[in-house]
Amino acid sequence: MQLTPQTSDMVRYLASSEIIDFENLDIQKTAMYLSKGIEDEIQLIKTVYGFVRDDISHSIDIGSNEVTYLASDVLKYKHGLCFANSHLLAAILRYLGVPTGFCYQKLEFEGKMGLHGLNAVFIESIDKWIRLDARGNENGINAQFSIDKEYLAYSPKEEKNEVDFGVICAEPDKRVVEILRHSRNLDEALDRIFDTNWLLK
Repeated sequence: MQLTPQTSDMVRYLASSEIIDFENLDIQKTAMYLSKGIEDEIQLIKTVYGFVRDDISHSIDIGSNEVTYLASDVLKYKHGLCFANSHLLAAILRYLGVPTGFCYQKLEFEGKMGLHGLNAVFIESIDKWIRLDARGNENGINAQFSIDKEYLAYSPKEEKNEVDFGVICAEPDKRVVEILRHSRNLDEALDRIFDTNWLLK
């Protein structure tokens, strides 16, 4: 998969924001705890990724109807949709100085087309962007940290009109954020996420 950064300005992949709110003390404490004693860049990224993938649940997997989207809230409540979990992974890594962006896939779930969110991180020591999927390994999903070959939660299939978007966005998609922000519960958020009229082109 050819990955294309949205911008050459790497500072944008390190920025905090309302959503990627790594000024939050709990995010900072978590970042410092996870990075303690680690000097190797690749090991650091792998450790942080493993924490979000394994310790932060996917809301559907645990049957929660609560919607999270701020990175700090995802950490606080320990769950989120794929998009929300990608916000937390970005917040922790950006606080630790690792450029991190956002990628998307258009996938079919139970006969409906919907959007899936994941991350891309830049590994300076090998001058390479790689994608990481922190959705959570439940129900047969086996996403892994890998430098050479991608092991993501999902592999889009052309015959099903699924799409793998190769752009690495510097900020979360605004439409996704607005859906999460204004949905009263998870069911409402999912109904809107599976509305093909707005999906990324």
